[in-house]
Amino acid sequence: MIGKISGVIDYRGPDHVLIDVRGVGYVVYVSDRVMAGLPGNGEVVALFTDLLVREDNLQLFGFLSLVEKEWHRLLMTVQGIGAKASMAILGTLGADGVSRAVALGDWNAISKAKGVGPKTAQKVILELKDKAPTVMSMGGTLAEAMPSSVIDVGDAPKPVKANPAANAAQPEALSALTNLGYAPGDAAGAVAEALGAEPDLDTAGLIRAALKLLAPKG
Repeated sequence: MIGKISGVIDYRGPDHVLIDVRGVGYVVYVSDRVMAGLPGNGEVVALFTDLLVREDNLQLFGFLSLVEKEWHRLLMTVQGIGAKASMAILGTLGADGVSRAVALGDWNAISKAKGVGPKTAQKVILELKDKAPTVMSMGGTLAEAMPSSVIDVGDAPKPVKANPAANAAQPEALSALTNLGYAPGDAAGAVAEALGAEPDLDTAGLIRAALKLLAPKG
């Protein structure tokens, strides 16, 4: 399994890039959001990858974070969501947006992705809502990745990063809240709602905001 790929971008297509790894070119499919954040041709890049194996085809999909990669894997377990629909959802919402939508049960946000109707979006929420706390607690940027299952070019390129604030604060806040006795689902929903209102909160601020949301009303 190819878990990460590092190399030089040779070519950019509408939905994929060709990455040269020591003379071997790998076609890596990415979402619109990831594509917009990649450097130009001739520059180095590193992406987490997921390999889709079909009888007549092998496809690599690239992601900015482990959270994004995990949501792609989980989205494809939902009937009616294939690789194209998963990338459309991630391209529309981003990894943090998907976490927020699933944790809060916001199927309308999922349905905004191209090719995803309301019924399929509701199915995504129903089947994946319980998985949100685990995925949101992962964090994980390329800078923190372990060097296993890696194709490397020798000198590690400067990675393309996702939202650094959410990467650090989100898992730490979830851990703190669950240690305080809150149910993982309730903690994930509060963290998602707090980050939706203030995306740049640090860990302490995120915990305080989530605790206010979790406080008994009335």
